[in-house]
This record gives sequence, C-alpha cells and structure tokens, in this order.
Amino acid sequence: MALLSYERKYRVRGGTLIGGDLFDFWVGPFYVGFFGVTTAFFALLGVALILYGAAIGPTWDIWRISINPPDPSRGLAIAPIREGGLWQAVTLCAIGAFGSWALREVEIARKLGIGLHVPFAFSFAILAYVTLEVIRPVLMGAWGYAFPYGIFSHLEWVSNTGYSYVNFHYNPFHMIGVSLFFTTTLALALHGSLILSAANPAKGEAMKTPEHEDTFFRDIIGYSVGTLGIHRLGLFLALAAVFFSAICIVVSGPVWSQGWPEWWNWWRNLPIWG
Repeated sequence: MALLSYERKYRVRGGTLIGGDLFDFWVGPFYVGFFGVTTAFFALLGVALILYGAAIGPTWDIWRISINPPDPSRGLAIAPIREGGLWQAVTLCAIGAFGSWALREVEIARKLGIGLHVPFAFSFAILAYVTLEVIRPVLMGAWGYAFPYGIFSHLEWVSNTGYSYVNFHYNPFHMIGVSLFFTTTLALALHGSLILSAANPAKGEAMKTPEHEDTFFRDIIGYSVGTLGIHRLGLFLALAAVFFSAICIVVSGPVWSQGWPEWWNWWRNLPIWG
C-alpha cells in the first residue's frame, strides 16, 4: 500500500522531453511516455528479428541459436540479411531500446524532482554494450569483431577473444575492472550486513540507529563514510568497474594486438634490475 500512496506524487504532469502531454500517460502503475513507446517498439522489433533469424536456421535449439555479425572480410559495410545484416539490424534495435529506456528514466526523474543518478548509472551499462558492439569493431575495421547474439556462441566469442591475447588476465585494465567488481561486492556486503544487524536486534532490545552503525565501522576500520556516503561509494565503485571493463576490451586489438603477458616486459626491462 505504501507504493500506491506514493504514486500520487509520481502521477504528475510534465517532465517529458518529447511529445508533451500527448505521450504523458501510464499503463497501470507504469509510466510510458514517448520513450516508453520507442523502447517497446525497438525491443519487440529486435525480438522479432531474432526469431526470424532462428526461423531461417539452422536450428531451434535455444542454446545454439545465434545471430552472427558479418564476416570480418566485409569490413564496416552493410551486409545482406543472411550474411550479417540481421545482426546489424538487431544491434540498432538494441541501442534504440537501451537508449530509449535511459531517456524514459530521465523523464521519471524529472517528474519526481530527483537527480539523474539512475539514468547516468544505466548509461555506463549502455557504454559497455556499445563499446563491444560498435566502438571496438569500428576501431578494428570490421563488424565481424563484435560478439554474436546467442548463448553458446557468445560464450565461445568471449573464450576465443580472451585466448587470442594469450591470457586476458594479464590485461592491466582487466585487473582493475575485476578488482573494482570485487570491491563493490565487498563494500555493499558490509553495508547490507550492517543494516540487517542494526535492524534486527536481539529480542527485547531496541532497533539500532545510524549512530550505532557509524560507531561500528569507526571501531573496526577507523572510519565510517556514513549512511549516504556508502551508497555514493557503492555507485562510484560499480561505475568504475564497468568503465575499466570497457577500457579493457577497447584497448585489446586497437591499441595492443600482442599477447597481454608480453605487455609486462616493460617491467622486466626496467634499468633498476641491472
């Protein structure tokens, strides 16, 4: 019921970026807007294209259905539908759907009078996708370097791309990205466990306040970032993890084409080793 009472603050006119009152409408409890319409359009069209790709073969096995990019020999040209053009169309639909969803989030934030932190954070996820499917292939000179749309085929692409640089774990930006992912998990696990422990006191005891939470972390690590600060830290760590992950793949090929273990030869060649 709390959400239903809150909806009165949410269902206000205005805040739209395009279309004004014409697209300022809801379906049940969900705000739609112009970008909700375009999200649905691109998403449904993309799914229909994937189903069409499955229909033209060679299999209906959900694990092995794959919409593949054009062969690298085609470069950045528009390919025939059955030779990678379908992948290009699905990619356009995906970018349209993701971008529309982010702009819909902007409209919702404007209606609520809150900051744009949610669409800003989501834009990093869009950046990661666009880096893999557009930016890196363009820098490499062919759409064929992008990943296919399929379960097994996508996993095979990840494996083959990693092994083509001998050992991707030696990619310094991969190291930073993975470290940030684990740090995000650690920070928010500490936060979540602290909230649960404060909100679930022993029987007969009062629920603890943020002052107790701050005191715990001051005692255990010497400092507490506070209730707002931990959420800012979690957001920063998560976005930094995605950003460095995007950097890690975009430099693999366009910037460094050898095996990543060889990149570390600069360390072995420092004059300090004599």
